Amino acid sequence: MEGTASKEKKTGRKNFFAGVKAEFDKIVWPDREEVGRETVAVLVCSVALGLIIAILDLIISYGLSFIL
Repeated sequence: MEGTASKEKKTGRKNFFAGVKAEFDKIVWPDREEVGRETVAVLVCSVALGLIIAILDLIISYGLSFIL
């Protein structure tokens, strides 16, 4: 019985790794231009969000200075 279970485990591993390889073959990697554009977009959004948070922080700080 143990020999059969061992063979099934090995077959299962082979099927798993064959499936992983098949999925990796489906990956479409972006080209250099696309990576550059997306990087710029992320940086612009990050800076914009940082500015929004900083402005809100200043407004809230200024408002709390009146209360306290």
